[in-house]
Amino acid sequence: MVVRSVQKLNQKYINSFVKKALKEDLDPRGDITTNLINLKNKIIKARIISKQEGIISGLDFCKTAFKLIGKESIFIPKIKDGKKIKKNKVIAEVKAKTKTILMAERTALNFLNHSSGISTITNKFVKKVRKKTKICCTRKTTPNLRILEKYAVKKGGGFNHRFNLSDEILIKENHISSETDLKKLIIKACKTKKIVTVEIEKFNQLKQIMGLGFKRILFDNMNVSQLKKCLKICKKKYETEYSGNISLDNVLKISKTGVQRISIGSITHSSKSFDSSLIV
Repeated sequence: MVVRSVQKLNQKYINSFVKKALKEDLDPRGDITTNLINLKNKIIKARIISKQEGIISGLDFCKTAFKLIGKESIFIPKIKDGKKIKKNKVIAEVKAKTKTILMAERTALNFLNHSSGISTITNKFVKKVRKKTKICCTRKTTPNLRILEKYAVKKGGGFNHRFNLSDEILIKENHISSETDLKKLIIKACKTKKIVTVEIEKFNQLKQIMGLGFKRILFDNMNVSQLKKCLKICKKKYETEYSGNISLDNVLKISKTGVQRISIGSITHSSKSFDSSLIV
């Protein structure tokens, strides 16, 4: 599956993924604690409460966890994906059998909190930079969770980089080290009609590739003065991007150089889980 920008999530994909997560939690004997409860078939109500401020996403995953356990469940979101919520506000209400809520609770919240955590940190970066700077995610995602995580980045106001290795051509340091003629490699890449990005780490590398007809230059781990020097030469000829050790403390400084995109692996691989809880 090749996806340039994950805007919506297919319900079939959500169902299959949530089923796997529920199986992980319930195999081989189900919820042996909930099975002890006498009134497990009683219809009850529960609320999912935010315990921090942030951006919510992943509600469809959360809803699906309850639906797959109990078809009787009614899930009422009180906010939409991509919207900001304050601490102690209701994210959603659930009406279902006691056993449905207890069995699905952790899986539902795991999806919601993971996705919302990514959206929340992405939004913090987006608010730090100039309006013309795009905050992008990378392929540094949790195995098998890439679609959800890239979706969460979008809901936080960020942008998706290439989805996978089939999507775009990105000529990185190890590709350059493995090839004797960088110019020939770039020319060959351009003939594929795919978007071509070339990563450089030094000013001398930039001079070697100027004039070749590819789309984007990725400046990796350069200091600000080096980056400014490179941008003076190429920013009107190529789309520009920066990556490497970006934090909330230094992202504005990088943005002010005029680079168009900043890619940040940590928004997916190191995001802090959003804090919410379900209360019956």
